[in-house]
Amino acid sequence: MAAELVEAMNMVKSFRVSDLQTLLASMGRSKSGLKQDLVGRALRLVQTEYSPELLKNVRQLYESRFPKSAAWLPARRPEGVPVAYSSLSSSPSLTSQGTDYLNGISKPLHTPATEVRLVPLPFYQTLETLLPPTELVAHNNEKLQDSHRVFELTPSQADQIRNASELRAGIRSVQVVLRICYSDPIVVQEDQYPPNIAVKVNQSYCHVPGYYPSNKPGVEPRRPCRPINITPWLHLSSVKNGVTITWGNFGKRYSVAVYLVRVFTAADLFNRLKLCSVESAERCRERIQDKLRFDPESEIATTGLRVSLICPLVKMRLGVPCRLLTCAHLQCFDAVFFLQMNEKKPTWTCPVCDKPAPFELLTIDGLLSEILKETSEDIEEIEYLTDGSWRPIRDEKEKDRERERSNTPEYPVVDICIPEANGHSPAHSSTSLSGRSGSGSVGTSAAAGGPAAAPGGGVVVDLTLDSSSEEEGGGAGGDSDDTEDSNDSPAPKRGRYNYDKDLVTAY
Repeated sequence: MAAELVEAMNMVKSFRVSDLQTLLASMGRSKSGLKQDLVGRALRLVQTEYSPELLKNVRQLYESRFPKSAAWLPARRPEGVPVAYSSLSSSPSLTSQGTDYLNGISKPLHTPATEVRLVPLPFYQTLETLLPPTELVAHNNEKLQDSHRVFELTPSQADQIRNASELRAGIRSVQVVLRICYSDPIVVQEDQYPPNIAVKVNQSYCHVPGYYPSNKPGVEPRRPCRPINITPWLHLSSVKNGVTITWGNFGKRYSVAVYLVRVFTAADLFNRLKLCSVESAERCRERIQDKLRFDPESEIATTGLRVSLICPLVKMRLGVPCRLLTCAHLQCFDAVFFLQMNEKKPTWTCPVCDKPAPFELLTIDGLLSEILKETSEDIEEIEYLTDGSWRPIRDEKEKDRERERSNTPEYPVVDICIPEANGHSPAHSSTSLSGRSGSGSVGTSAAAGGPAAAPGGGVVVDLTLDSSSEEEGGGAGGDSDDTEDSNDSPAPKRGRYNYDKDLVTAY
């Protein structure tokens, strides 16, 4: 599926304006605009609404422009993609295929498995084909089948393996790998293991990648299908090497091939990326201006596009901003982390839009690289403007804090609690104060019905006043008996919470 999608996008990149308009019109899309707008619209159409009907239309348009190419052959490389990528990987030579005609529609004839084409892998460069793709044939009705293959290394091939540098202890950069895929010659095939697979090389079982455990509940573990390194079990001499593949026969047809390859590391691919695919800052500005150009068909005018400087893969600041040539977004991800993750667990998926991200279409954003050098570490987001310029976006929380500090008004300090001369807090009601104290500034102001004035010019507010204290106080003219008793005997000492010190009941 991913290989077909990449092939269709490559075809679209090679279309003329008339081809693009025909494709968009057939799918009910607008066909007005510049060629670059049409290409972007067609690529988004292929990515979002990929279907057999759409693929058929794309192939028919491609055949009409390149009549010598068959419909199932790989499309021409899109313009702007460096030619140096072609040296990273290669595949067995293609042969012509006949066609049969049924109701005026051509269909491919059944072809032998030797014409099965495997998808090129970025981390592997094919040096020589030791065993071309041949189909695994079941010999009986048993579910578990064995297929035996024999090949021989030449002295030069054995010397290449012996003299190759080591990627790590015991792993050389030149290897003999075994690849298995579906037996379908129409489209380029990805590596696919049959069920119950086991590989024996010269009477010794070799390691086959296992399953990746899943952290999500209810999701089955996934098995990565990649080339199987059989080099440690080979005879590096003129002796023939035998490979036995054990596989489950459940109706699917599989083919097996053996190649001599050179293995690259993530650092090797990163160096090639820096050397061959860096989009200039001027080209990036043109892309931004094209995206922000006013569209009369759109009801909303876009004046800016925000881009984060944080990598969506590792949530850290971008080191080398990278994206796909065919992606519609400007958001980048870190090239180093992206290649390292695909070296360990190859998915080749864009972390921003989840679309297929083949290595051949990766590019380094030259403008964002300059922006990362010019901005400080605390800037995590920028905004592109219509003229191709940019401005930093600071943290909104920090801006709010600065706004609060600058706009906070100056209010007078209100003293809500002034201790009395005996060290206790004021009484609960100013009315009771006026009844107990015959004179004084506090009692006078309370009797007048207003809050007491503090010596410093503030206002004393009694926050402990409640309904219970009013009932106990009784007002300014009430509780005459209590007043008489208070003249005969000293008032009991009251604590901070208005209870008699000697009448404390514990429950």
